[in-house]
Formats: sequence, C-alpha cells, structure tokens
Amino acid sequence: MKAVVFEKFGETPTIQTVPDPEPALGGVVIKVEATGLCRSDWHGWMGHDDGIRLPHVPGHELAGVVVAAGSQVTRWKTGERVTVPFAVGCGRCFECSSGNHQVCEHQSQPGFTGWGSFAEYVAIDHADTNLVRLPDEMEFATAASLGCRFVTSFRAIVDQGRVTPGEWVAVHGCGGVGLSAIMIASAMGANVIAIDLTDEKLDFASKIGAVATINASKTPNVVKAVKQITNGGAHMSMDALGHPTTSFNSIANLRRRGRHVQVGLMLGDHARPQIPMDKVIAFELEIRGSHGMQAHRYQAMMEMIRTGKLKPELLVGKKISLDEAPAALMAMGGFEGIGIGVVTKF
Repeated sequence: MKAVVFEKFGETPTIQTVPDPEPALGGVVIKVEATGLCRSDWHGWMGHDDGIRLPHVPGHELAGVVVAAGSQVTRWKTGERVTVPFAVGCGRCFECSSGNHQVCEHQSQPGFTGWGSFAEYVAIDHADTNLVRLPDEMEFATAASLGCRFVTSFRAIVDQGRVTPGEWVAVHGCGGVGLSAIMIASAMGANVIAIDLTDEKLDFASKIGAVATINASKTPNVVKAVKQITNGGAHMSMDALGHPTTSFNSIANLRRRGRHVQVGLMLGDHARPQIPMDKVIAFELEIRGSHGMQAHRYQAMMEMIRTGKLKPELLVGKKISLDEAPAALMAMGGFEGIGIGVVTKF
C-alpha cells in the first residue's frame, strides 16, 4: 500500500510503498476513505510522543470500510462503514470494565503506538469494543473529522465540563478543537466566548455559535476581558490550544467553583505550565483533562448530528490528497487555516 512515512523525527516524511497490514485475531483492517490532519500528528512527527517507534506512519482521525476481520471478531464484517476513537481500549482492564475506554490501561493508538491512517489501509485492534458504525448519509470526510478533535470536544464540554444551558463558556484557541467545542457548547445552550489571535477564525466562531469574541493579540488582559463579558468569570473554560499562556488564562478567567478542562496537548517544553493555584484553592476550582471519547458514547453525539443540532461538516476545511499530506503535516506547527483539513484522495 501507499503510505506517508517518516524515518527520523522532524525530517520530511515521504510517500512510500509498504506492506499491507494484516488483522489481529480480534482486529480488522480498514480501507481508509478519509483521514484528518491533526496537530497531535505534528507533535508525533516532532518526537514529542515517546510511544512512537521509527519508521512510522502517522494518522489517527480516520473513517473507511472494513476489508478484513480477524477470526475472533463477532460484531463486524467486510463492507461496513466505520470510524474509531483515537484511543483504542483493550476492553478487559479495570478502566474499560468501568466504561472508561478513553483511559484504558493498555490502550493502543493508531498513528502513535502503531502505524496510522496516512495510508491506504490501517489495522485496528479490539474491533468489537472500539469500532463505531457510520450513518449511510454521513460523508467519510465528516466522519474522519470526528475522530479526535470533535469527539474530544464533545466529551470535554458534555461529560467533563458538565455544561448546562445559560452558563458562560470560554474557549481559548479556535483551531479544530476549539471550533468543535464552540459548536457543541452552543448546542448545549451555553453562552460561548471564543478567544484567538486572528479575526478570521473569530468571525467563523461567531457564525457557529459564539456570542462574544476576544482577539488576544489586541487585548492586553484576556482574563479581565472574559470576566467583564461574563460579569464575574466563566462557569467552564477550555484550553483548546495547549500553551502555557492559554492554559493559565483558562484557569484564571473562571468564576468561583468554575471548571477548567485541558484539551490542547501540553508536550515538550510546555508539559509543566504555571497554574494559579492560589485561585484554585480559594475559588474551589476544578481542573480536568479530556482524552478522547469512548465508542459507546458516540451514539448521543450522532443523534445530535442526525437531528441537525450539531453540524460537524461545517468544520471540514481543505480536502487534500495523500501526496500532499507530508507538506500539510509539517505546516501544522503554524496554526494556519480554518477548520479541519482532511485527506480524501489516496
């Protein structure tokens, strides 16, 4: 099969012909019809993930068709349209048994612990636990855009952030994660403030649900601005970017007993950011992480998509070919463009 491969961290990936994958006994092989371009893949290419072994094929936001299944797979057959969470649970550990597959003790991750979906085919383990059936009417590009950023934002807003109608929600960063969170929080009835460095992204955020915007490049004190707009601070706030400044601001702009959810990855030099711990104690603030979403939680999100309350297709940005993926991957360090780029031609 054709695949994007990098042999050294930080060096230009190339298109290579590599062996087709084989399904594990409990796994499947999926013909990739679409795969998202995510900053997590950029982190992997830069060497920020110690689970990657070289040479490597990145890619973890995928949708496609089952073309082979292992002998122990009982729920899936060839020809079915599917997607999969980026954190693949084993289905047997304590966390999986309690329904928390997203923090499985033995999880695998396509594009990180194993070869990913910047390829014509990808192997997925533990298929019966992790595959998600796609509605016939959903385009593969839309389904691929769900795989990391949209589902992570859904769980961050709905499950971890526990957002309720009428609350103020601040979203720091309007990339794919942030825009997804804005759409979802708005659909949940919250009042959303979008914060970014570019007016173009903020204008788009307003179109998909933000009731207020803050351009951090033109605002001397983002925390003060959020507190002024909300008359006291956000009830829930998310760092969707993953930077010491946005993480600090997201915690500091909360009102008493507010809830911060960290979604943007904090890796490399950013792994130990400063936290306003005095406010965490005095205001009884909550700090939570959010790491993907379990396959069994997709149904609630899919129903909101089916009824039109969520429209992830609006977040799909540029569609490119696999041949264009190496350059697009390397460019992701610059946070350019609106929406979620997707590889749709292989």
